[in-house]
Order: sequence, then structure tokens, then C-alpha cells
Amino acid sequence: MMTTMLDTMTEHTRYERARMIGARSLQIAMGAPVFVDTDAQEPRDIAKKELEEGKLPITVKK
Repeated sequence: MMTTMLDTMTEHTRYERARMIGARSLQIAMGAPVFVDTDAQEPRDIAKKELEEGKLPITVKK
């Protein structure tokens, strides 16, 4: 199977994921709106779920 440029652009390193989750966790802790339905209370868990569902409002410029 051939990998396209778009496929490789959507992948993030573990450092990028950590940075995105950390930044979003801080936003949620400070009262930002949440973009997923979840029972989780911890901002980190909510941010992880947003990332998994593709609803994280943060991008990485490479």
C-alpha cells in the first residue's frame, strides 16, 4: 500500500502528541469548552479523548 503525503502529515510524534495534550489540558483546566462527550473529570483525559476522536483544536506546524 502506498503512503501519500497527506497520510504522513496527519501522523504526530509522541513529543507532538504530548505537547498538544498538555496545551489542551491547560486550556480545559482554565475553563475552555470541551468538544467531546465524556464522563472524565481530569483535563488530561478529556484532551486525550479529543485527540483520539480528531476534535482537538490544536495543529502542529512542521
